[in-house]
Amino acid sequence: MLASSWRIEPIHEERWRALYDAGRPHVFLLWHEALLPLLWQHRHQGVCIVVSEARDGQYLSDLATALGYGAVRGSSTRGGARALLGAVRQLQAGRAVAFTPDGPRGPRRELKPGVVAAAQRGGGVIVPIHAEARRAWRLHSWDRFMIPKPFARVRITYGRPFEVAEGERGLAEGLERAAEGLHEVSRTIA
Repeated sequence: MLASSWRIEPIHEERWRALYDAGRPHVFLLWHEALLPLLWQHRHQGVCIVVSEARDGQYLSDLATALGYGAVRGSSTRGGARALLGAVRQLQAGRAVAFTPDGPRGPRRELKPGVVAAAQRGGGVIVPIHAEARRAWRLHSWDRFMIPKPFARVRITYGRPFEVAEGERGLAEGLERAAEGLHEVSRTIA
């Protein structure tokens, strides 16, 4: 009920929509703090999320499954290789995958390289994405997890999609572009 009251305002949605309409595999790249409204916005679109194997990850996996998501279990701290392989397989099958490169335990807004490596190996286009709401509760957690209040206006900003070139140089450039893309979308204030 809470999420259905939000007033979602997409910014630059056409950047992502073209990939979705063409059926191109892509990777949503988002900070952990913005997860809840983004789960709501992209429900029932066949997206697969990478979820921690910890107990909190199970709660998230259950919620995501109820919203029509698939799940790949693992994170940078546990089951990372399995999660990376699962994400690559999803991308190679033409699906979308969502990653929180600062999860599951932080540090907040610190990009870990697994998402860029998965996009490179799976042939997926990376789409930085962020959600923000001025009227929101912020948890006292490592990520300052955001829960928009009832009837809040939630601005969802889509960054410029990009592909990751082959090789180590391509990976390094992809990491740089991912960091820039996340910075660009997350500095927008609703």
